Amino acid sequence: MRRVMLLVALTALGGGAVVAQSDPIAERQALMKNNGKAAQAVAAMLSGKAPFDLATVQTSLKTFEIAAQKGPGLFPDDSKTGEDTHALPKIWENKADFVALFGKLGDDSKALLGSIKDEASFKAQMPGLFKDCGACHGTYRAKFE
Repeated sequence: MRRVMLLVALTALGGGAVVAQSDPIAERQALMKNNGKAAQAVAAMLSGKAPFDLATVQTSLKTFEIAAQKGPGLFPDDSKTGEDTHALPKIWENKADFVALFGKLGDDSKALLGSIKDEASFKAQMPGLFKDCGACHGTYRAKFE
């Protein structure tokens, strides 16, 4: 009997994991939260609040690159509302532009991975990447407090 109960419990937990993994709003919010942490780390370096660290910069750029790859798939038509999403309807009205912005973020992140070698190149090139973030957020993300 205990084995049956254990099997039922494990099956239920496994099913819950499948449901959680197929929730595009939660997945994109987690993805963007990771992007935010990565952006904070490099922004602190740009502003002089943290010392330059090439490994952190590279990790952040890889985080942005992963988000650019995964992001477009996390906005299916059935995820326009719910779970406190800040995604604006404009995403689905102009999906090609939205996906292109993710592509630009990915391309630019990959390029910077190869070109940022020191603090000088970081300070010269990194601000441009934040424009990629702003282009998408300014058009496709609702403001919130």
